[in-house]
Amino acid sequence: MTETTTFAWRPFLLTWSGEWADSLSEDDTRAEDEDARQARWLGFPPASGERIAAMEERLGRRMPPSYREFLEVTDGWRHAGGFVWRLAGTEHADWHNDASGLGESFEEYLEEDAGPEERREVDIWRRGLQLDAESDATYVLMDPEDVDEDGEWAVYTWASWRAEAPERHASFVEFMRDMHREFHSLRARDAEPAFANDTTREQDARVAEARREARDGGWERAVAALDEARRYGRPRAAGLGDQVRRLLGQTYMVYFEDLVTDPRYAPDLLPPLVAEHAANSNWDDSTLKFHLRGADDDLVSLAYATLDQVRSGTYRYAPGGPFGEAVERARELARWGDTDGAWRTLRDAVPLWEPLGPDHLAPLGWVADPVLGPLLTPERGRELLSTPRGGGVGEAPDPTPGLDPGGLAWLAEQGDSHGSYRFVLVEGVEPRELPGRLADDGPGLAEPLTLWEARVRSLRDKREFSSYDDKALMAVGRAGNGWSFAYDGNPAPFDGRRFVSPAAGAAGGTGAVVVWSGLGARHGDPFFHLSVARHGAEVYTFTYAGGEVWRSGEIPEALDPDRFFGGPEDSAGTERRLLEAVASEFRVRLPRHAIRGGRLHTFTTRSWTRPPGDGEAYMVIQMNRGEPLPADGGPALGEGPGTD
Repeated sequence: MTETTTFAWRPFLLTWSGEWADSLSEDDTRAEDEDARQARWLGFPPASGERIAAMEERLGRRMPPSYREFLEVTDGWRHAGGFVWRLAGTEHADWHNDASGLGESFEEYLEEDAGPEERREVDIWRRGLQLDAESDATYVLMDPEDVDEDGEWAVYTWASWRAEAPERHASFVEFMRDMHREFHSLRARDAEPAFANDTTREQDARVAEARREARDGGWERAVAALDEARRYGRPRAAGLGDQVRRLLGQTYMVYFEDLVTDPRYAPDLLPPLVAEHAANSNWDDSTLKFHLRGADDDLVSLAYATLDQVRSGTYRYAPGGPFGEAVERARELARWGDTDGAWRTLRDAVPLWEPLGPDHLAPLGWVADPVLGPLLTPERGRELLSTPRGGGVGEAPDPTPGLDPGGLAWLAEQGDSHGSYRFVLVEGVEPRELPGRLADDGPGLAEPLTLWEARVRSLRDKREFSSYDDKALMAVGRAGNGWSFAYDGNPAPFDGRRFVSPAAGAAGGTGAVVVWSGLGARHGDPFFHLSVARHGAEVYTFTYAGGEVWRSGEIPEALDPDRFFGGPEDSAGTERRLLEAVASEFRVRLPRHAIRGGRLHTFTTRSWTRPPGDGEAYMVIQMNRGEPLPADGGPALGEGPGTD
């Protein structure tokens, strides 16, 4: 037997009734509720066994255990939650039989392949036992076909003004518990009279214990207690639980309620709140104020200033103290691609973190930092939350595995990028030096961006496109063992006739390696190019294209193309072995996590193709965006004699 069949109904209902009566003033009490307030009892006389038996005979079904036991204590109930004013007893409970027409209405929107849950949301209106006798457009239906092993019927509630699917409660007793929580949640919002009782004091004590337990690393128990307190409407419980949820990667309905508007916590909680707003480009900025209700003008101004920083990529998480110093070291590692090292640096410093106040459970501002934010995964969030911090005590968790596999072979994984990519490796130089070796005079490195963001920005102001020019937009970082890399995951089509390797130009006073692979390309013939240069001169190279290999120089045995091409192996297997050989020969790697989902500095190289020769045709497209036509009808900007 479960607790639903042995539930102590009378103490529970007496407590609820007393809390309800104490929450009302004489001026707030409706005339029809005055007797109940005076009696401190929301129920009615108990139903006799005969009345329950007669009800079951009328309905043709034996009632579920918890509802029968409820009726034996009270034959009905007033104010079940905030929107059901009268809950039916033996006399008024009856089959709904789709009297509302909602079953027919919902069925019109039901897909042909609808599953059992969607089907139940329609059928409940035809077979459900209706328990709401008086309500604010709220239906309460028990489902005789949704029955557990103890014979309990699930209860479904639905209100038109909620615009949601019917909410399921596992049994009648769970429904009543939820309505008691709803009553508390609604009463907690009222300032007068003060709503305090044994239940609120018990929940507040659990919130205080959850704060301590969360900082000790016991986040799972803490968040369970906070979620229960939130359902009772206890102050700050939602904002405390949201801190845990955000570090687990959850963003939906995470608003840090009651805390984000507190000036003590705003510096750390506003950034993740506004970052989620910025990520949803269809949200109007005025809606941000909805989550800042009660904030003063200075805090609202701070929120919008932070929003501008997040959108422009200039927000920087900068806490103080030893933890803040570790944050700076982590950012420096992450912006050059070492996201695993950055995470280890941040994680190891978490015990040094100092909360901004008693309701601050963990560092959060870093998730909005454009460089540090991509470090977060649900596994890493759990690791951080399991780490004692802010004065907490406990054992540190086992470290989560790194996200980068090392080497280069991951580039051959099915579905990676567009199937074609290219990169340059330069030995003995820092990533910030690569534009000087691979680009003409230009602005140098851009601020860290994802490859997609960088591509969009590069096209935003571009006015000229040519069929012969191939300037690559490349992300840079460290490739291990003193090497730096420049990577392009969306290259132009490979033209072997006009391709010019940048290896020699990058290798002044050092060594450089260029790889361009199209073995996994979705379109066109497979190809692969490798070139190696030292001290400004090409040492060896080979290109595989069209089923043939062109080579020059003395190629090391480990990289000899005859070892890779001409056999029965598929392109993916060949590509993987080639990349493994390159990684082994030069002891290099590319950081998968930073390239795929992190933010790196980028720049645009000089062209990877030679200029067109005599007799070679090419096309140049120039675009003048948003420039109005001259009022006098004369030629627009860019037009003139000789233009077509």
